[in-house]
Amino acid sequence: MDAFFTAADSALRTLFASHRAAEKTPAHGMAEAALEPSEKRLAGALMRVNHVGEVCAQALYTAQAAVTRDPALRAHLQEAAREETDHLAWTRQRLDALGARPSLLNPLWFAGAFALGLAAAKVSDRASLGFVVETENQVAAHLQSHLDRLPEHDLASRAVVARMKDDEERHAAQARASGALELPAPARLAMKAAAKVMTTTAHYL
Repeated sequence: MDAFFTAADSALRTLFASHRAAEKTPAHGMAEAALEPSEKRLAGALMRVNHVGEVCAQALYTAQAAVTRDPALRAHLQEAAREETDHLAWTRQRLDALGARPSLLNPLWFAGAFALGLAAAKVSDRASLGFVVETENQVAAHLQSHLDRLPEHDLASRAVVARMKDDEERHAAQARASGALELPAPARLAMKAAAKVMTTTAHYL
């Protein structure tokens, strides 16, 4: 029951609360760029996708922390979730600044990521860590693609995405150093396919 209430609390806070970052956004003090309407729409859509990624990260880490019986791993996952809360706040701030909205399907994304996190964690702690490594690697690659697409003069959005990419790569390295199991190729491909569906849909919805 404790795990259930923890998961429910995380879902409500992730989906409906106003998030406060422990650390100032990397865009702090930067002036908003004068973007063309098409550039603003693109930046808003990309930041909406990034915000969805942070919603999923909260679900993933909450599920894995709820299942593991290893106190050290649980603490590691909870600390990663706290860092991802900063990302959640930063991406929401960028959405507001760009006049864009979060994904209408955020509850669906949270539920799906939570289920995947539970499934991975129930296999073993090493499999759970392997899932973290693959997820963070894919997210980092996806963030790099956004750096390639964001308007060059939207320095605020670019600063946030660059910092997030660094943090995700660090999370992957930490999970790998903790003994993560390398996932089989079919699992990695399935994760990429699911991520493609999510990012394509969230770009618009």
